[in-house]
Amino acid sequence: VGEQVLLKCSFKSSSPITESLLVDWTYRPLAGGQMETIFHYQSVPHPTTAGTFKDRISWVGNVANGDASIAIESPVLSDNGTFICSVKNPPDV
Repeated sequence: VGEQVLLKCSFKSSSPITESLLVDWTYRPLAGGQMETIFHYQSVPHPTTAGTFKDRISWVGNVANGDASIAIESPVLSDNGTFICSVKNPPDV
């Protein structure tokens, strides 16, 4: 609580990394409920502009190195839940 948390995500792809590569981070609260997209990356990072994680997510990945990690600032206990990292690098999914 209170200290930046790093959510690691690494990937391998059989296709060259291009501008088409997509990274999506989704989140579901521990109590259940709807999945929500909290971060999107395509060529540049697109942190969420609404919801629980607004203005608290930063991109720390490097897709050239197979890294799609993000960081969350000022975490609180209510942030607890399931975080899913999804990487698509067409035509490799």
